[in-house]
Amino acid sequence: MQEAGGHYLVDILALLLATVVIIPFFHKIRLGAILGYLTAGVVLGPWGFGVITEVEDIRHLAEFGVIFLLFLLGIELKPDKLWQMRKMVIGLGLGQVLITAGLIYGIAIWLGISNQSAIIIGFGLALSSTAFCLKLLAERGGISTVMGRMSFSVLLLQDIAVVPLLALVSYFAAGGSTEIMEPSLKPLYAVLVILALLFAGRYLLNPVLERIVASQDPEVFIAVAVLLVLGVAWVMEAVGFSMALGAFLAGVMLAESHYRHQIEADILPFRGILLGLFFMTVGMGIDFSLMWEQLGNIITMTLGLMLLKASVVYVLARISGARHDISLQTGTLLSQSGEFGFVLFGFAAASGVLDKAIGDMLTLVIALTMVLTPFVVKLTNSLLIRFYTPTPSEDEDYAEFVEASEEHVILAGFGRVGARVGTLLGAAGVPYIALDMKQHRVKDARAQGFPVFFGDASKVKVLQAAGADHAKMIVVTLDDPGQIDRLVSQVRQFYPNMPIHARARDRRHCADLITLGATTTVSETLETSLRLTEEVLLGSGVDQDKTRQVINEFRDDYYSNVVQKVTENKVVLGELKH
Repeated sequence: MQEAGGHYLVDILALLLATVVIIPFFHKIRLGAILGYLTAGVVLGPWGFGVITEVEDIRHLAEFGVIFLLFLLGIELKPDKLWQMRKMVIGLGLGQVLITAGLIYGIAIWLGISNQSAIIIGFGLALSSTAFCLKLLAERGGISTVMGRMSFSVLLLQDIAVVPLLALVSYFAAGGSTEIMEPSLKPLYAVLVILALLFAGRYLLNPVLERIVASQDPEVFIAVAVLLVLGVAWVMEAVGFSMALGAFLAGVMLAESHYRHQIEADILPFRGILLGLFFMTVGMGIDFSLMWEQLGNIITMTLGLMLLKASVVYVLARISGARHDISLQTGTLLSQSGEFGFVLFGFAAASGVLDKAIGDMLTLVIALTMVLTPFVVKLTNSLLIRFYTPTPSEDEDYAEFVEASEEHVILAGFGRVGARVGTLLGAAGVPYIALDMKQHRVKDARAQGFPVFFGDASKVKVLQAAGADHAKMIVVTLDDPGQIDRLVSQVRQFYPNMPIHARARDRRHCADLITLGATTTVSETLETSLRLTEEVLLGSGVDQDKTRQVINEFRDDYYSNVVQKVTENKVVLGELKH
């Protein structure tokens, strides 16, 4: 007993140590946490240092990471929003699964695989990784974007499809007997359970949570949150659905609760740790001996599968009316196979429906598609940024606004700072056009009547479409220093006489932007601290004139140092040229 406890303690310590050491390094080299976790899994697993050999035991625990991930996703989706997505779920999601499975089935039959095995292989490889896609999606604006909604629609349909697919394996294993269809899998029974859960979530959950909160015991509240997630997940599994889908339903139940933010905050640490553990188990599960033996076949299968899935999603997205770049991003994001493929192939191999050797090879292919996905997504985004300029659907709106707005201001970025600047410009009667790359910002702002358009202001064609040739100035309010630097440099290159007023992070950034060509810069850290200090001085009894003098002197000194820094930069550049 003590030996078993000590063994698990060593495993836990190794996992935590790998997380602490490897993940920050991957963040530093800008490869992301997912690849870091995969690498940590390879290092700790049977083909690395062999610290962890019982991968299946760890994988069962890691599956809870996917469960908590789906719960937090569900809590962000209100039922009315989910209902609005129904056409995309049925159309795009079902189309992707059936078409992809059909194409893979045809290839499998052509390779001489039996009919039943080909069906299981087709559907198993058609399913993408919910955990991977949602994690990568979170880094690009979440499901509020068009790409996010399309991707999530496909993933949600795939999660639902797991149930009949597992039943199909059982059907094949029983030789076609209909007796294996247990009552728990009957659709009517499952629908009744879902309706009962939704009813309980709407009318019973808040009163229960109110009593828990009244006890003023935060530990009990956390316990209730975890109980809710795992309890609904268990109920859904009992009626034949996946636990992940049950957790998503639990989140939807709480989407309109006024306790949702606290529950979300309590669940978040569990999700982060366990989801990282899930990615590690994927790395641990890579069988390098099999990979070396069948290297050519596995590479061909992996790349061919990713290309096939990306192409199917791309075509369907384009048919649904999505733009080229969004369709391509969605396709690459969903190009891998997922964790349910592990489950399906493992079950099929154990049931005798799928040959074990084929199952092992397909499992390795799934793991490799997961490993490659972050690289493919990163490469696709880089190529799109460099070679593709989105054509805004509101080009005519651009033209109308520009014609009526001579000497207008171009506002690059419509986040917190940009929205405030735009509001003040509008209040003063100054015409402007705002450009932003976040689609949900553009949609929300336009719904409120702001002249905001989707576009990358660092692209010359987009600036021309926004009327840069006769614009009064450009104001840069982006919150990413790297993007600000690139934008200022591009604008100055193509519009040498245009005034550029830019938001900067600090004094050094102010100096760098002026060197790149900005006309004026404003340090966000300085102005916040000066305004706060002004209130402190007035509240401490310092008279208003003295307060204004102190603040102005400090501001003048601050920006004079910026000018000095710019001068030093120019001297250094001059020396480098000589």
